[in-house]
Amino acid sequence: MAITLSQLNAASKGEALTMLDGLYEHSPWIAEQALAARPFRSLVQLKHAMARVVAGAGRDAQVALVRAHPELAGKAMLAGTLTAESANEQNRAGLTGCTPDELAKIQQLNATYSTRFGFPFVLAVRGPRGTGLNKRDILKTFERRLENHPDFELAECLRNIHRIAEIRLHDVFGDTPELGNLVWDWAERLAVHSDPGYAERGELTVTYLTDAHRACAQRLSHWMREECGFDEVAIDAVGNVVGIYHGSDPAARRLLTGSHYDTVRNGGKYDGRLGIFVPMACVRELHRQGRRLPYGFEVVGFAEEEGQRYKAVFLGSGALTGHFDTNWLEQKDADGVSMREAMEHAGLCITDIPKLRRDASKYLGFVEVHIEQGPVLNELDLPLGIVTSINGNVRYLAEIVGMASHAGTTPMDRRRDAATAAAELALYVEKRGGSVPHLVATVGMLEVPNGSINVVPGRCKFSIDIRATTNGVRDACIADVCAELARICERRGLHYKLEETIRAAAAPSAPAWQQRWERAVDALGAPVYRMPSGAGHDAMKLHEVMPQAMLFVRGENAGISHNPLESTTSDDMQLAVEAFQLLLENLATELT
Repeated sequence: MAITLSQLNAASKGEALTMLDGLYEHSPWIAEQALAARPFRSLVQLKHAMARVVAGAGRDAQVALVRAHPELAGKAMLAGTLTAESANEQNRAGLTGCTPDELAKIQQLNATYSTRFGFPFVLAVRGPRGTGLNKRDILKTFERRLENHPDFELAECLRNIHRIAEIRLHDVFGDTPELGNLVWDWAERLAVHSDPGYAERGELTVTYLTDAHRACAQRLSHWMREECGFDEVAIDAVGNVVGIYHGSDPAARRLLTGSHYDTVRNGGKYDGRLGIFVPMACVRELHRQGRRLPYGFEVVGFAEEEGQRYKAVFLGSGALTGHFDTNWLEQKDADGVSMREAMEHAGLCITDIPKLRRDASKYLGFVEVHIEQGPVLNELDLPLGIVTSINGNVRYLAEIVGMASHAGTTPMDRRRDAATAAAELALYVEKRGGSVPHLVATVGMLEVPNGSINVVPGRCKFSIDIRATTNGVRDACIADVCAELARICERRGLHYKLEETIRAAAAPSAPAWQQRWERAVDALGAPVYRMPSGAGHDAMKLHEVMPQAMLFVRGENAGISHNPLESTTSDDMQLAVEAFQLLLENLATELT
């Protein structure tokens, strides 16, 4: 029989420990210490309290916790000595039904892993959806994590242990993340659409106005209309999917939200798309309850944000702010197809694009939910983060030009080596980027055109990406990097070219909207954690015309994004939906 949080809070220490027995394998000390924080307002607060106990326990206790877990399909399973919880989990993952070859493979991986790290491989085999990973996914994860640094791998084991405890805790309390599961399932169903050449390899790639892209738009519009109950659904003149749920007064101002549904090449399922599905789930619940808010709610699946097919980023959100650049129409993709031709082929009405510009006076603001795309929340064991500002960024393509010469006959003091000059600058960029909080600087591409093993490089092409939460900090770094580039080239007898390709202003969150997110997260019992966004988002464009604020959702696998390993759990998605629902309810109270 499931227990309640009220029962846990009111129970004696011994009774409470019995209720939480088995969450952490053979480690009752975690629950015992966490119970000192009672009363808990929510399960998320209880989860975080236990994670904090482990974080503060020290490395020896953490390693002992990992060692308390059995090997996957190991001797304990074969001997039938697993705890009931572990036996159930390994059985649900199909590990009790391994073929002899699969069992031999897992045992070999166990031995290799133990030799390398000194503790057993721990994986939450019930997975991010809670229904179980398959053996293929388990083996792939096992092999991938063998390459990790030992410190990182210990942390990864602990994160999986917390996920195991989270799933077991929901079993104890009879709690199911139904809306999180819905969002998860939508993400899986939308991910079946992928561009040719990638779909055949099982990779997710959806670029602007391809067949897969248009299929995604149709699927989103269908779900908005048929599954969620939006009053109006349309695909606009640039391919944005727009759903409107009217307020009690259809003429009332609206709250705008959304994110993009295109992807990078071989990307993940949640970047952008999570910010469409979460508010869709909110509308679905409002419609099921027959409720109207005192304001309208507009959800937009932006057609393009990534700039993968054409050199046009924020195309979808830019159309709403009136910043669609008509020069983009003549750009051609790798196959020579212009954007104009692609839009006409998709049946979009180019002459209607200017009509997409939103009148900001008719909107309350813009909010966006997004997967973090970084490791911070994952490392802190926090499900949600409040974005304080979206970094402003500048990107350059650069080239240093020297003199190509024979590597054997050119003395070291007579060389005009373009590559070592670029390397020297790259080290400076790294150092300068780490000199100020919330500043990052990256040399992401390095190329020696027509380079040869026995030739001193005469040319080197590279990129520079500089980002910061304020334009002033960013611009100061730019000035220093440009000055250093000039000094290096003068000292080495080289010259250079520098082309600015992108410049975007920082987008600080509107204080009132940031506070609304903070109140919603606090009401869930989750810690309120504020953080900048190092990545660009559609909210940056809407920031130009209306107040905006973002909510981040923790990513799995150290928060990796723009990668097939990008993932989050249905539990964290559930919290994102609940936070959004609270924001909507609180806003309704403010306006009445």
